[in-house]
Amino acid sequence: MTLLDPAPATGKDAVATRLLKSVARQSYDPEIDIDWSAEADPELFWMPPERLSLFGTPLYDSLTREQQVELSKHEIASIASVGLWFEIILMQILLREVYASDPRDPRTHFELTEIADECRHSLMFGKAIGHFGAPAYGPRGWIHKLAPIYPYLSTGAAAYASILIGEEPVDRLQREMLADERIQPLVRQVSRIHVVEEARHVSFARDELVTSLEGISGMQRTLAQTITAQGAYIMMRSLVHPDVYSAVGIDPKVGRRTALGNPHYRATINWMGEKVMPFLAEQDMIGGARNQKVWRASFLLS
Repeated sequence: MTLLDPAPATGKDAVATRLLKSVARQSYDPEIDIDWSAEADPELFWMPPERLSLFGTPLYDSLTREQQVELSKHEIASIASVGLWFEIILMQILLREVYASDPRDPRTHFELTEIADECRHSLMFGKAIGHFGAPAYGPRGWIHKLAPIYPYLSTGAAAYASILIGEEPVDRLQREMLADERIQPLVRQVSRIHVVEEARHVSFARDELVTSLEGISGMQRTLAQTITAQGAYIMMRSLVHPDVYSAVGIDPKVGRRTALGNPHYRATINWMGEKVMPFLAEQDMIGGARNQKVWRASFLLS
């Protein structure tokens, strides 16, 4: 018996066992499966223009097409760097789960496999940003400094709800880019690998969230709801770093103020959350009026 061929599992182990078999059938190595030598096409966008934070505003319309393409490069670099940052936090959350788990358990085996996946994804995002020729923006300074405490707060239901918030919205954006021929081939290659492997992570996190909510107390649920809402706010507000606007000659403060007030951008974030938000609501992970205010500020909740 091996980790990838465990004994028949039932109940809570069934999902992990099925996903481990999927890993054995289809996984990628970004070093091999991406053509890092490919040259960028100056005519192609780096993400769908209609998903850019300034799209639909007079400020965006004032840019030349070349500047719009350049802005798309810096925004996708920002999203990728925030994705990398989140995956490092995710790995810490999973390592804490593994530390307290039975090493014979298929769930533990899948968590270790997911950590290995996320290591490759982080490497892939880092190489991609370097290939773009853009900065690794990441979250703003104060968020970067405070974020290391998040894995200690995110346990049980909060851990897996936070994982879903970090993965599903970006996954939806990447799925849209897969067949979009307006987008740079490298970005589409990165998206394809991430979408395939993250689908397993999402399935696991959804199942673990449901399990972790069984028998939870009202106070524990309220705490998990609050941690998840705050995490969602920070994640969504961090996707586009204000400094990206400098790349096309826009004052970062003006660019960020315009983006946050842009109905089209708010609708894009809401669209990114259209799959995960109903699931969290079904699991009673949204919370009351105070948390709903935070969710609306993240733009994931209308």
